[in-house]
Amino acid sequence: MDGAYHTMIERLQSSNNPNFFLLNYDLESFKVLNFLVIPKHFFVPEIIEKRKPLSPTARRAGWVGCNILLNHIPQTGKIFFVRDGQIEAKEKVLSDWKKTLFLRDEKEISAKGWLLDTMLCVEKIGRKEFSLDDMYAFENELSKKHPDNRHIKDKIRQQLQVLRDKDYLEFTSRGNYRLK
Repeated sequence: MDGAYHTMIERLQSSNNPNFFLLNYDLESFKVLNFLVIPKHFFVPEIIEKRKPLSPTARRAGWVGCNILLNHIPQTGKIFFVRDGQIEAKEKVLSDWKKTLFLRDEKEISAKGWLLDTMLCVEKIGRKEFSLDDMYAFENELSKKHPDNRHIKDKIRQQLQVLRDKDYLEFTSRGNYRLK
């Protein structure tokens, strides 16, 4: 759950949107269980859910809040400093951070949304190595998310090429890829 919807959307579209740090701890021992950052380049309007306005009888009647849909952020966008109570190595944190810095350079939000959607689909496959046919299985899902695009398979191929060129994926053979 987060603050005002319109303020959040304005902030995401500005050049100074923040990184988000999330902390999860044990209430009895106050031991940190998870501490992670979601870099600002993973925040696009599609991960922000508009809540219903507060009722007319509420103190702030009509106010509209939002939810951050963390499940719409690829795992590579969740960089852990502490995971399950274990401190991550500095080298791993820096490597994980650098792996997706190319997204920061993507100025057009809709293009970044497509890259993030493609990254999520790759993660859903659940294997380091996958094929173009594995990705085509997400055609219906992606067409619902991007109803104005009538060439979903072409867009999937294009996004895989971008991810390959950005060294996120590796092309192994015709129609086959490997997650780095």
